[in-house]
Amino acid sequence: MTLILGIESTAHTFGVGIASEDGILVNINDTYTPPQGVGIHPRVAADHHVAVGPRLLSEALRRLGIGIRDVDAVAFSMGPGLGPALRVGATLARAIAIKFGKPLVPVHHGIAHVEVARWSVRFRDPLVLLVSGGHTMVIAHSGRTYGGVFGETIDMAIGNALDYFARSIGLPNPGVPHLEECAEKGSRYIPLPYTVKGGQDVSFSGLVEEALRLVRKGVALPDVCLSLVETAYSMLGEVVERGGLALTGKKELLLAGGVARSRRLRSVMEWIANEFNAKLGIVPPEYAGGDNGGMIALTGLLAYKGGITIDPTEAVTKQRWRLDEVETPWFGNEPWFNKQPQNTSSERINEEKIKESNF
Repeated sequence: MTLILGIESTAHTFGVGIASEDGILVNINDTYTPPQGVGIHPRVAADHHVAVGPRLLSEALRRLGIGIRDVDAVAFSMGPGLGPALRVGATLARAIAIKFGKPLVPVHHGIAHVEVARWSVRFRDPLVLLVSGGHTMVIAHSGRTYGGVFGETIDMAIGNALDYFARSIGLPNPGVPHLEECAEKGSRYIPLPYTVKGGQDVSFSGLVEEALRLVRKGVALPDVCLSLVETAYSMLGEVVERGGLALTGKKELLLAGGVARSRRLRSVMEWIANEFNAKLGIVPPEYAGGDNGGMIALTGLLAYKGGITIDPTEAVTKQRWRLDEVETPWFGNEPWFNKQPQNTSSERINEEKIKESNF
């Protein structure tokens, strides 16, 4: 059995995971929460990671009853992300690789979101809606990469856009679930900028600014929240429907990333999947509730078995790193497709887990 240690540190979360051919064995994380109304300061997040990193590493190994010498390789999130935060995880991973003579495996954070979702629902070749604080893309695997990009944001990622609005109006952290709670109290939809460019790409900056203008104007906050959420998710739905499922004919639709916790977004995607007679797979809350070490370990396992390693002296983090630039030689040869899912059904999360996610 191959054991891969994974280290995540792209933004507010420092995580440590351990994975094998059976999937994720250990997944522990600690998240920095900024004061209300304040976004993530990269250096403050990095200080948090320095403080909690050694403890999480020790706890992950203890839970599995192994030592650092027992792992076969060390994987780390090489990007994209916040520079100071990324460097903390990379430094720890490089130190372990050098001191203990372990192979070092670079992992793209966005691909890790996709792979942990595919693993959790056992989807082989889905259309993927990746929605998080840093990513908003409709993609599919093509050739040796996730190079089938059917649409993406041209400015703000959906998670960042909704969190920015939530912070601006004084909602608590994390912003998106509180924004959606506010939206549930709304009774009137107000037309807002609906921007789908070229039929496939989306833009959220104008939508957010107009929503904030309405708030400053004194429009009822629940109605603004309702209008913002419905407009944003409808834009995503259009790209998934027209740019993805209608074009590709795929029968698996996968929802990955932190915003996959959203009950409203899930209901939109469920409706679209049903229209195209496709299965909807949703990453479980444990792996959608933000960044985590488990997804880095899991993707690191795939990359390691696919022959991807990097010299520690060349392991420079990449704050900007496109997902479709990364080769995925493991695709189609994942070791768990002959095993039963451990975390969720092949179609969607059950309602109990949805409620536990607080979205």
